[in-house]
Amino acid sequence: MDSRPWLIGSEIYRRSTYGSKHPLAIPRVSTALDLIRAMGWLDEARYIDSPIATPAQLGRFHDPDYVAALQEAERAQSLPADRSERYGLGRNGNPFFTEMFRRPATACGASILAAGLLADGGIVHSPAGGTHHGRRDRASGFCYLNDPALAILGLLDRGIAPVAYVDIDAHHGDGVQDAFGGDDRVWTISVHEGGRWPFSGPTSDRGGGQARNLAVPEALNDSEFALILDRAIVPLVERIAPAVIVLQCGADGVEEDPLARLSLSNRSHMAVVRALMPMAPRLLVLGGGGYNPWSVGRCWASVWAVLNGIDPEQPVTPAAESVLRGLTWRRTQGRNPPEHWFTTLVDRSRPGPIRPAIRDLINAVLAP
Repeated sequence: MDSRPWLIGSEIYRRSTYGSKHPLAIPRVSTALDLIRAMGWLDEARYIDSPIATPAQLGRFHDPDYVAALQEAERAQSLPADRSERYGLGRNGNPFFTEMFRRPATACGASILAAGLLADGGIVHSPAGGTHHGRRDRASGFCYLNDPALAILGLLDRGIAPVAYVDIDAHHGDGVQDAFGGDDRVWTISVHEGGRWPFSGPTSDRGGGQARNLAVPEALNDSEFALILDRAIVPLVERIAPAVIVLQCGADGVEEDPLARLSLSNRSHMAVVRALMPMAPRLLVLGGGGYNPWSVGRCWASVWAVLNGIDPEQPVTPAAESVLRGLTWRRTQGRNPPEHWFTTLVDRSRPGPIRPAIRDLINAVLAP
């Protein structure tokens, strides 16, 4: 059996946008895929074009009435006010747009497919996944559906347990934690910025017993993250002894991201991948947040390299540099981007002092 990782993607993300003024107006998945190909890191035999999840498949987690409303909203590009409010559609960062059902359903199709690919072991990378705020019956936090929950349910349905869900997005993985609260087959570990939307996941929150939250302070640096990885994430995963790890690898903790105040380099994301790869016979790596097109694309392409045993610090090819120079971003940072955003995929390390609060968080999550 070929043990090389699978990469799942789709061209839907290249042409789809939440709207010109939305944080998800930027190209993310398409940039990562273009960079992976431009670097020569993809055997096309290991690439799968994502299917679109059917309403029946989505019903494994989501309420059928909500799925029907999401489809209706895509067709009509509107909903009556009462249904719009009930389902969180067309408001609170979850706009009406052309592919508002098909785009998230494609991410879910990838995660459902990944659960099947992992039945006998292996690694799957689906950078479009990681929509961890989605609720059973409503959209939340740019997430119309919850593909990590569907992936985990697909794994559990195959008797694959326990599951360790590790989430390093700058925002708390609230939708996944709440989906499996009290289910002793699923453990959730979330490292996120404390006091940031959705204003959940304090370190005291154990979500029915199976959740561990590290609500870190602003300006988290690589040195502090390395300590969290070594002293908290790895020991917790060792305790779980998982049959599968699902890693939500949101890139919004990288310093240049506009929607968080953490100070990581993408080296921290790669370090998590390297640490978790040998810890379970199955690994699903999802995307997540990330609102700077350069930092997201460079991060997720580099993660794919690590999954394949490739050094992501190798020189950028002319084709990859062309991809990076072709990006645009309306925010101030995008008007005059630094040269290394065009010529490297791996950030410079961002070390710093380890604050007492970090050690306190580690001790808290390790306590019985």
